[in-house]
Formats: sequence, C-alpha cells, structure tokens
Amino acid sequence: MRISVLSIIICFVLLSTSCREDERIIPSTPNQVTPGVSGTSVKGFFLLNEGNMGSNKATLDYFDYETGIYHKNIYAERNPGVVQELGDVGNDIQIYGNKLYAIINCSHFVEVMNVETAKHITQISIPNCRYIVFKDKYAYVSSYAGPVKIDPNARLGYVARVDTTTLTVKDTCVVGYQPEEMVIVGNKLYVANSGGYRVPNYDRTVSVIDLNTFKVIKTIDVGINLHRMELDQYGNIYVSSRGDYYDTYSETFVIDSNTDKVIEELPLLPNTEMAICRDSLYVYSTEWSYYTNSWTVSYAIYNTKTKKTDTRNFITDGTEKSIKIPYGIAINPETGEFFVTDAKDYVTPGTLYCFSRDGKKKWSVITGDIPAHIAFTDKKLKAIQ
Repeated sequence: MRISVLSIIICFVLLSTSCREDERIIPSTPNQVTPGVSGTSVKGFFLLNEGNMGSNKATLDYFDYETGIYHKNIYAERNPGVVQELGDVGNDIQIYGNKLYAIINCSHFVEVMNVETAKHITQISIPNCRYIVFKDKYAYVSSYAGPVKIDPNARLGYVARVDTTTLTVKDTCVVGYQPEEMVIVGNKLYVANSGGYRVPNYDRTVSVIDLNTFKVIKTIDVGINLHRMELDQYGNIYVSSRGDYYDTYSETFVIDSNTDKVIEELPLLPNTEMAICRDSLYVYSTEWSYYTNSWTVSYAIYNTKTKKTDTRNFITDGTEKSIKIPYGIAINPETGEFFVTDAKDYVTPGTLYCFSRDGKKKWSVITGDIPAHIAFTDKKLKAIQ
C-alpha cells in the first residue's frame, strides 16, 4: 500500500513538474512589419539579442523577407529540451554552410544550430568566447580565456580552431590580451586585442596568425582598446579603437594587409561599430564621457575608395533622434537597405530599425533585450514540424 501511494505521489510530482516546464516555454511572437517580397536571394536574417549580463536572457529573433513577418524569440519553442535556452550574453552570430553559430560569451560556449530550423545541434565549450570567423573547414573563435572580470593580471587570450565537421576544438593559438573581432585575408587571420580587463593598461595590438602553421607571425602596434574589424575590397583592414573613455577618444585605424602596417589613422572617425557594403563603410559611435557623464552619438559613411567621409549622418529622415543607444548595424548585401538596433536602457526590450539605401525609415519592431548581431541567410527558416 505504501509503495502504491508513493508511486502515485511521484507520478503527480513528475506530471506537475512537466506542466510547469511546458508553461515556461514562451512561444515566439510574430509581427507583420512590412509587405512580403519574393524572388530575392536573401531570404531573411537572424538577430541575436545579447540580454543583460547575468540575466541568462540571450534570445534569437528571425525576419522572413517573403512574408514580411518578424518572429521574436524563436529559440525556446524550437528547442524545448534545451535547459536555460540560449544562455548568458549573445555576443556574435554567423552562418557557415548549413549551420548557424551563436557565441554565448558569459555561458562560455558556441551554440550550433541548423540554419533551416534553428534547432540545437551541439554546444562547443570555449571560455569567455567573443567572435567567430570561418575559412575552409575551420571556424576560428576569439577567447578571453580567463574568467569574466576586470583583473590587472588577466591572462593572454587565444583563438580556438574548431573543425566544422566534427564541431570540436582542434587547436588554440595564444594572442594578445582580451581578443575581440577578427578578419581573414588569404591565409592570414588578424585579431584585434583590447586588453579591456587590464584597464588602464590596455592592449594596443593586432595579432597576425598564419593559418597554415596556426602560429602568430607578426604583432602590429595600432591603438589602445581595439575592438571591431572590417575588410574592404582593396585589402585594407579597418580597426576600431575605443580609447580609454577619458583622455583618449575613439578612432579608426587602417591596416594594409599586404604590408601588415598601419597606413592611416582617422581620429575624426570615432567607431563603436561598423559594417561595410562595397565601398561604403557605415560607422556609428556611442562615446561615453566620464567627464560630462553623457553619451555622444554620431553616424558616418566613409568611402573606402576615395578615402573621404561621404556623409556625417547616414540616417536622413530624423529617425536618429528616436534612437537612444545604437547597438548594432548590418547591411543587406543584395538590396543595400540597412538596419540599426537600439539597446535603449539595456534592461528592457530594444528596437530594430530598417532603413532604405537613402537613409529613410521603412519599418521598426520591438526585439529582445539588447539587440546586437545580425546574420543574413539565403535559406528560408522552415516552419516547426
């Protein structure tokens, strides 16, 4: 009799727990933001919302060009068995082959999904991972290597080489302190080192790795607290320096990948984030001043062919006045329309703005918390089976 009663109690608890687990799975929210279009090679894009650090609220959204519907928070319903969903702080998202890779910084892993279903494939453990790039059969992931904390004695970071067929780490290459974004030119991988954990003793170098030997072959002195990197069609690498937020301001440097030397310093081009399309380098800056306790926001397009600034504001209809903290930018490679995200106060849902090529707002939509990273896809996301 006792066994029977105990069995009933256990079954009741299990069923109750199962129901509670089901209730916690929040379905995605569809929003019709624009009429659909057909016949385009770009079928849609994924947007990774970072979520505030420590909140475990990284989320994934998807926009479908054919339907014009923006789907907010698709990961949970497509992966109901994944505990804690995407994890803590989504830092980068990229597509390579048939897989979608999301860098989950403070959860210390790369989430790998099927690009056509957004379903979980595996997680690759890499401590304090930051950004990802690809060449041939490998993915390269920058890693702070140590714990997530400010430390004047923080260790050197590294780049992990990941086999994209077995989805395992095959090798690591030590670079500078707190490495950030990377670009690949030929058989060379360039890594921007920030040294952000070692403030005020920032790193100021770009590490150059030979991909044949996977060894650092050169270290280029650039500027303090490096972060973003973009490659133009002439072999020049644009690198952002965040400065020290006090006396040294943000600016942009240019490295010639043929000589591996800095060929230009652009102090009048402050740079928080950038995206490139043909000869146009879209740059925005959100500089925080501890002196004035305020933000200074700017937008610009730099012409990589003429080496001139074409405009000091690529948003032409006044919509920038509604954007509190621009936090991400991406350009549709087919149409030239561009997207700017607004992180607002960093703790509430943000906004994604879509602009035409001439800088006029086409539509906007509410996203998850801290919308940041966009990956365009030529494969339509399939409906849930």
